[in-house]
Amino acid sequence: MKLSYFLLEVKLKVVIIGTVASSIFGFRMPLIKELLGKGHSILVFAIDFNLEQKKELLALGVSPVDYHLSRSGLNPFADLKTMLTLKNTLKEIKPDIVLSYFMKPVIYGSIAAYLAGVPKRIAMLEGLGYTYTPSLNGFSFKKKILQYIQGCLFSISFRATNEIIFLNPDDPKDLSKYVLFYNYSHKVNILGGIGLDISEFSYKAVDITKPIRFVFIARLLAEKGIYQLIDAIKIVKKKYPTAELLVLGNLDKESPSSLKSKELESLIQQKVIVYPGHVSNVTEWLSESHVFVLPSYYREGVPRSTQEAMAIGRPILTTDVPGCRETVVEGENGYMVPAFDVNSLVEKMNWFIEHPEYIEPMGKVSRRLAEEKFDVHKVNEKMLQIMGL
Repeated sequence: MKLSYFLLEVKLKVVIIGTVASSIFGFRMPLIKELLGKGHSILVFAIDFNLEQKKELLALGVSPVDYHLSRSGLNPFADLKTMLTLKNTLKEIKPDIVLSYFMKPVIYGSIAAYLAGVPKRIAMLEGLGYTYTPSLNGFSFKKKILQYIQGCLFSISFRATNEIIFLNPDDPKDLSKYVLFYNYSHKVNILGGIGLDISEFSYKAVDITKPIRFVFIARLLAEKGIYQLIDAIKIVKKKYPTAELLVLGNLDKESPSSLKSKELESLIQQKVIVYPGHVSNVTEWLSESHVFVLPSYYREGVPRSTQEAMAIGRPILTTDVPGCRETVVEGENGYMVPAFDVNSLVEKMNWFIEHPEYIEPMGKVSRRLAEEKFDVHKVNEKMLQIMGL
């Protein structure tokens, strides 16, 4: 593990432990800048920093720290080695606060911080993820074993934390079924979404004179509902041929549940979907769409893409599952359908096509809800309170 940081005349020293560096730049920067603005010293741990990322962080006054972690591996000896190495590094740094996020950092980072004598240890779980995501037939035997193992590890790591942050109220209740012999309810904080900079996602008026376009933004995984959505748009287009489905997301070649390249090419050729490939101007594509749709059954925290669509002012069509349900006030800014239910999805998609006059007012409610619930400045105020800063 390589360590580089500098000493400043600051209030407190805060360590943030994540996994991939992209998550720090994509989701943690507003909080990091808020902490810097208050004069705190920040060190961030990631497993794959490149030189440019390190330079960018150092220019801000943030110290990058390399460490090794197998994100999905099941080797207990490797994970134990990671935990001990983290403990030794934290003892050297002597931080006042450690914030760990994602499954493995929460487990091993929290225990390491406790063993290193860090005064305040905070864990944040942004959704329960793959292990706790059921299929149409429930949980596989492999997932049940993983749930038991993780539950045992959480029983230890949650004891080592002072505060535990969840994004939605379903996650702590559902996870408690697997965390044996320890009631952590007194440590639970519900954040309600990691938030976004509302000013970067300004409201965009919608043009209902154009053919109704639905937009899906996510990795093209079964768990995100991509197969149900494809089936639904095929049915919708039989009745309303001008309806469009814009798909913004990447294939995940490492996941067995990902849409395959040949399937994607076929859908594009048959004009079932509009697929522009990788885009950097997501807000422009969102503004050219009418309704955001995410039929996910994945254990989301609170989906970031849905928050962005709400901020721009689009109605939401999603599933009545943990995380997703936090983004919809039924009938006011959109609708929820049961997971896996293609017919219900078709019914609601047809409803929006048949009632375009409701799209704009529903979108305005989405914008108001985004301002109330997902403004990153309000979210960071909650985070700082939880951190005691």
